[in-house]
Amino acid sequence: MRVVPIMFVALLSSPLVTAEIYRWVDPQGNVHFDARSRPGAEQIEVRPQIVERDEATREREARTERFFEARRQEQQEADQAASERHAQRDQECRQLQEELSRLSRGGRYFRADAKGERVYYSDEEIGAARRQLASRISQNCS
Repeated sequence: MRVVPIMFVALLSSPLVTAEIYRWVDPQGNVHFDARSRPGAEQIEVRPQIVERDEATREREARTERFFEARRQEQQEADQAASERHAQRDQECRQLQEELSRLSRGGRYFRADAKGERVYYSDEEIGAARRQLASRISQNCS
């Protein structure tokens, strides 16, 4: 993973790597480590620990990264599909509301029959169409 090299560089550049560490023993015999020198303290050398991963560990990390990358991709695709569905639903709702608004303004509405002649809607048919549109809007556009 990319984190380990970054941590290694950060560790090497940190002041703790270049700091002097002293080891000393108190009168009770307890061993202490400190950044300040004391009488009787000895300076010790601190070397950064380098962790090397074996091939199996690197492969496991790579598999894990591929798994999480696939999950991120799936989530992005799901989010995009949801966004497209939402946009489509919004468009359908706008069309239904425009249609209901057109019917509510009044006027004469017709359809063409098989001969191409106009057949005008009755007031009952227009009322039924309004109710149907209002029902579809309340079900789908809430």
